[in-house]
Amino acid sequence: MKQSRKTVETRQRNILNMVREKGEVKVEDIASEYGISQMTVRRDLQLLEQKQLLQRTHGGALSLEKSRSLNLVDSSSSIYRERISAYAATLLSDGDTIFINGSRTALDMLKYVKDKRISVYTNNGWAIGERYPEGISIHFTGGDMRGRLMVGNYVMKNLLEMSADKTFIGCAAVYDDGEFRYDIPTEIGINEAMISRTKDSFYVLADHTKFSRSDERENLYGSSIYEPPVNLITDEMSDAGIIERLKAYGINVIVVPVSQ
Repeated sequence: MKQSRKTVETRQRNILNMVREKGEVKVEDIASEYGISQMTVRRDLQLLEQKQLLQRTHGGALSLEKSRSLNLVDSSSSIYRERISAYAATLLSDGDTIFINGSRTALDMLKYVKDKRISVYTNNGWAIGERYPEGISIHFTGGDMRGRLMVGNYVMKNLLEMSADKTFIGCAAVYDDGEFRYDIPTEIGINEAMISRTKDSFYVLADHTKFSRSDERENLYGSSIYEPPVNLITDEMSDAGIIERLKAYGINVIVVPVSQ
């Protein structure tokens, strides 16, 4: 049975209060506290992070206060995501048409495009109100707004009538057996629709905090294993052993140095 908006908002408010009170919580603890599934918790945490009310971690979440006290945004991931975004921009050619999904890291690559002319088709609402170089044209897929993402059948219908030269997507986690995790089920179909309509190459952007071993895998909300060739762009802090195992599965792993 579909829950009412008031019920969902109350649940998310309770989760946020729990995170703020404890500073750091695990998905399983939230699920146990409120009698909900871990899948529901991950979805709520993603939406709360999109509203910039907390910071997700692998397996849980941090309050913004604790995140700032640990300096995680600056020291652990932000600079690495920036370098990944900047590198991804170098893969574009003048006149390219590209797809970008709901990934902030993928969207931020547009800030580094400089003087190229690029047409962007995206369901990423974070692009609304952003200022990009003059040659960037943004076209939204439309659809139902969920947080800052556009989802639903309308997105899928429009994507299947489009095509792009390259696609850039993110993920919630990448495991050493080549499985990519996503926390919103409709995100999987949207990603696959984008990839299916891509003429050239597609890239998954994931900083080192997204890397995990398959024997540590949590219950997945949703996941994908993509047909090769898969290009994964990450940073120099990513686990070398996981990178080697991903390469053995045929994934082309591009490691971006933070000092570039």
